[in-house]
Formats: sequence, structure tokens, C-alpha cells
Amino acid sequence: MPAIKFRGVDFIQYDSLLTDEERLVRDTTRQFIEDNLIPIIEECNRAGRFPRELVKPMADLGFFGASLKGYGCAGMGNVEYGLMTQELERGDSGVRSFVSVQSGLVMYPIYEFGSDEQKQTWLPAMQKGEKLGCFGLPEPDFGSNPGGMRTRAKKVGKEYVLNGEKMWITSGTIADVAIIWAKVENEDDLIRGFLVETDRPGFKADDIHGKWSLRASVTSGLSLQDVHIPESNLLPKTGGLKSPLMCLNQARYGIAWGAVGAAMSCYDTALQYSLMRKQWRDQPIASHQLVQDKLTWMISEITKAQLLVLQVGRLKDAGKAEHQHISMAKRNNVWMALECARLSRDILGANGVADDYPIMRHMMNLESVKTYEGTHDVHSLIIGQSVTGIDAF
Repeated sequence: MPAIKFRGVDFIQYDSLLTDEERLVRDTTRQFIEDNLIPIIEECNRAGRFPRELVKPMADLGFFGASLKGYGCAGMGNVEYGLMTQELERGDSGVRSFVSVQSGLVMYPIYEFGSDEQKQTWLPAMQKGEKLGCFGLPEPDFGSNPGGMRTRAKKVGKEYVLNGEKMWITSGTIADVAIIWAKVENEDDLIRGFLVETDRPGFKADDIHGKWSLRASVTSGLSLQDVHIPESNLLPKTGGLKSPLMCLNQARYGIAWGAVGAAMSCYDTALQYSLMRKQWRDQPIASHQLVQDKLTWMISEITKAQLLVLQVGRLKDAGKAEHQHISMAKRNNVWMALECARLSRDILGANGVADDYPIMRHMMNLESVKTYEGTHDVHSLIIGQSVTGIDAF
């Protein structure tokens, strides 16, 4: 069990800005994380094990496809969904990543770009956690530049034949279906999305081992060698790079909220520790000016990050959120959370690297979160293009 129990972080009566329904979603998720994930997460992190036993309980609470409507999904508002991901990542980035991929990168493209038959086949089963998915966009040589992908699809009769490699794929080896993005040779290399069942001949997934980050998450490489799928597996409404980028926006939005949760965990741990730990004249280290300066920086930045994602969530609920808004939230909040983890580790001293406390785990996870779904620098360029009108990529 953790040495310090989370107490919540609210400096400016932030809760008063939330509706009763939004607080209920957050509190329900928070209790689930406290009861089910916190007691086992350090063991999972040590062992490099994804807590698959939590998939069904998370499905029962409506975590998968939570912001979608119909097909058994919870139909949450975007702020409710954000608060849910905040609490998931307060538990662990890897668990939030799993939910984000299942929801924003697999269920969302089926919901947005799929046929009625595809939706009926996959969405109810995925909402229940009976089927799991992964999102195959990045490749060994193409991460920040997905438009350069080498994966190809070729129309042959009433089938497509896919060949290519995908890398850094969350849930790859536990997925029942992969959303594979490929350039279609018969359509002037137009990027399209395909549903590829992972038991098809020629499809192979292998876990990536030796990770120092996201250890409680499954990360895989995918290989497709002459994988035949029926033409009905094409996501019919996909066309061009805009389609996968729309999916990434869904995931980036959840990350922006999730990072706040990780920062809250680190800050609250450091605050409580600083009040208990005594040094110099038998006084708590919280009485020292430099420690107070660190705590002040953290609570100030967390508060600003809370307000940023709340406003973006309100805009998203109103249909007014643009991709640059989500980029700002993702870029700022992950950077902020990583700095909070580093300052918190500093306050805890040597204890900060021990897994009696969650700080080092969050810090290592956030190093990956800062990179995936658009690096810090890529989001800088997205925002820069928005404010100047000049594309600097």
C-alpha cells in the first residue's frame, strides 16, 4: 500500500466550476483507482505487467468509448471524460493510455469513419471490454511525420492486401483488431484506415521489452506481410492524413487532462511528505523557504493547467475546440506535470526514487507522454502556425 494517501488538489475552489454530474464521474473514477489500481500498480510497474484484470471492471463503469453516444457507451460530456482520464493517469499513465487507445484511437475512428455494420460489429463488444483494439499509425522511421509512412494497401479484386511495419503501438499484442493506416496504391497513395483482425495470416505483433517508462502498459511492434482483408474492412469515410489526425486529437485531449492527474499525485505526495519529514532544528522541511517555493510553483501551475483543460473541454462540448487549443493543453500540461514530478522527487530526496511513493514512476511515464501523440516541439509548431499563419514544419 502507498505510504501517503491522496487527498485531492483544489486551491481556488475549482470544484465549484464543475457540475454535479462531472464531480460524480471524477469521484467514481477516483474511488475505483484508489480501491483497485493503487494497491497493485507498483507491483505491476516492477514486473512490467499490464493489469488486465481491471479491463472488465473498467468496462462495467463505462470507461471505454465514454464520450460516444449509443452502442452501450456512456455518452459522457467532454469535461466528464477529461476528469475520468485525469483520475486514471493519477493512478498510472499506462492505464490511462490503454483507455485512451481503446476509446479515442480505436472506438472513435470506427464511430466516426466506419460503416453501420462495422459499428454494430465492434463498438458494443469494445465498450464491454470483450474486444480490445490498437492504433497502427507510427512506424519505425515515421513518428512526428506520419505522412511519410511506408505501409501500403493494394486493392486486389474484393480484397485489400497490406504490407508494412508499425512501431510503439499500445496494446498491440493483446488487441483483437488493429486500426491500420496505409497508403492505397490504387488511389494515388491516399491514406486510408483499415480494420485488421489480429488473427489474420501475415499479421504479427511483438512486445517491446526493456522499457523504463509505461511499464504497466503493453507496447508493441506490428508487422504486416501480405495480410489479406475483405474490402468491407476499409473504414469507408477515411481519406487523407486528416482522418488519423482527428483520432489523435481525441487522444491528445485526454492526455492533457491525464497529465494534470499525474501532477496532482506528485504534488500532494510532496506536500504531505514535507509536512512529516523533519530536518534542521526538528522542524518539518515544509517550513523551509526553498521547499515552499517549489510547492508554490507546483500548485500555481497545476491550478492554471486545471483551468486550461476545463475551458478546452467546455469549448469541445460546444463544438468550438480547435486542434491548436488541444495542442496547447497537451503541450503545457505534460511539461508542467513532468516539472512537478522532478520538483517533488527533489523534495523527497532519496525517498523520491523508491516505489513506496509514486513520484519516480510518474516521472518516467511522463517522459514518454511528453513525446507521444505529438512531441512538445511539434505542438509548439502547431500553435505557432495557428498564431502566425505560417507553417514552420
